[in-house]
Amino acid sequence: MIDLALEPNPSDHPRASTILPSKSQTDVREKRRSNHFNHVSPGQLTKKYSSCSTIFLDDSTVSQPNLRTTVKCMTLAIYYHIKNRDADRSLDIFDERLHPLTREKIPEEYFEHDPEHKFIYRFVHTLSSAAQLTADGAVVTLVYLERLLTYAEIDICPTNWKRIVLGAILLASKFWDDRAVWNVDDCQILKDVTVEDMNEMERHFLELLQFDINVPFSVYAKYYFDLRSLADDNNLNVLFTPLSKERAQDLEAISRLCDDKYKDVCRAAMRRSFSADNFFGIRRSNAILS
Repeated sequence: MIDLALEPNPSDHPRASTILPSKSQTDVREKRRSNHFNHVSPGQLTKKYSSCSTIFLDDSTVSQPNLRTTVKCMTLAIYYHIKNRDADRSLDIFDERLHPLTREKIPEEYFEHDPEHKFIYRFVHTLSSAAQLTADGAVVTLVYLERLLTYAEIDICPTNWKRIVLGAILLASKFWDDRAVWNVDDCQILKDVTVEDMNEMERHFLELLQFDINVPFSVYAKYYFDLRSLADDNNLNVLFTPLSKERAQDLEAISRLCDDKYKDVCRAAMRRSFSADNFFGIRRSNAILS
């Protein structure tokens, strides 16, 4: 029997599969099976494929993701987490019935139904605008969310999803994007929430994460490409355009800039890691691009 405690956490380990695919693939397969049995036509093909003469690209890369597309994919991931959750385990600090985000009376029936994707997107879009969340910060928001679910052994459900998402966005804005975002700024959007409540929830969130807010780039890249796959599986509208000469030059400049930064990091790491005795003889082979 495998000890689950020994399995690597997907939000920490780059080779461990994220939770997201297991939550979404069942629905994707059911949609495809239903379309097949009901003879539903996929309609006009909108996805474009590259050829020998033309290369189609979108405006999203792992280093510079498209904000709108990334937020839409991230909220779709949250939707699947809620819909296909294992149970309704929660904590009082995230329970909206105990810590409401509005003074308006919310009927109990509201917490008995899973929110729709468009409702989650509107909520996250409003918060991300207030917190000045970047596209890569949206990816890290999902990393923090899955890390919380794993560390705290809870589920995201209709009673707690808003406060969990709010906490994850706050942390991503502050620690990943390194922006001077104050909780009082978000209180301007959620006017019925006190700063004290926001501070307490953020403190609990950090404690449940065991103050582990580091996200290696390998983990970030894994989540980014999982979100790309999710967009493709759910036919989210992603605009593909032919690669122009100007765009190719821009991509080459970005690639050169990233390569220079990587070489600087490698040189600094080598200076820290090797002594004068074993430094001699280290060689780096040049990459050959065809």
